[in-house]
Amino acid sequence: MQNTILVVDDEEEIRNLLEIYLSNEGYKVIKASNGKEAIEIIDNEDIQLVVLDVMMPKMNGMEVCKKIREKLNIPIIMLSAKSEDMDKIQGLMTGADDYISKPFNPLEFVVRVKALLRRAYYFNSKPENTRDNIITIDSLKIDIVNHIVTVDDKEIQLTSREFDILYLLANNRGQVFSTEDIFSKVWKEKYYQSNNTVMVHMSRIREKIEKYMNGNKLIKTVWGVGYKIEK
Repeated sequence: MQNTILVVDDEEEIRNLLEIYLSNEGYKVIKASNGKEAIEIIDNEDIQLVVLDVMMPKMNGMEVCKKIREKLNIPIIMLSAKSEDMDKIQGLMTGADDYISKPFNPLEFVVRVKALLRRAYYFNSKPENTRDNIITIDSLKIDIVNHIVTVDDKEIQLTSREFDILYLLANNRGQVFSTEDIFSKVWKEKYYQSNNTVMVHMSRIREKIEKYMNGNKLIKTVWGVGYKIEK
């Protein structure tokens, strides 16, 4: 099946550039110039991934990302001319899976698109669920096959990155993973200094899950070392 990618950017040059590179890889590309137009397209088209500029008229990228996350769990890559850590953190906190600062290398961009689509396909194409594919930790259940996380049967909406981090820790209970370990295993990229990506995702996972666990702390921080889930 041909994947359809929605490119949302108020700069026509950027939209056309990304369309060329994505089309060359066999993807169908739909373009939008603002946030409101993007929401209308998502409501009426089958979209597998969204490329979303942060600064746009009518509705900015952060708002669009939140709207998408209310309905769908598809991968979202945010683009921004801003490179400061807080801007990146804000983008990830709204539910984006990846963040790329402008100007960017189009070939690197395509690699990141492919990685996110592979991960989404992997979790959505597995066979029916069996007990062996469910990790249970107190009231938390992680359905590995169907990519579903529940607490007391309440489904928790996690992005693909958040799910990967949770699965890594839950599948290796008792083992401490450093920030560098988590980044290299989940993002499949070399970790670089001053990278707050893992910290932001960990904060989001905790926020989403632990408020339903009656005060129990699922993910433990081992100060100066990393993160773990107790056995």
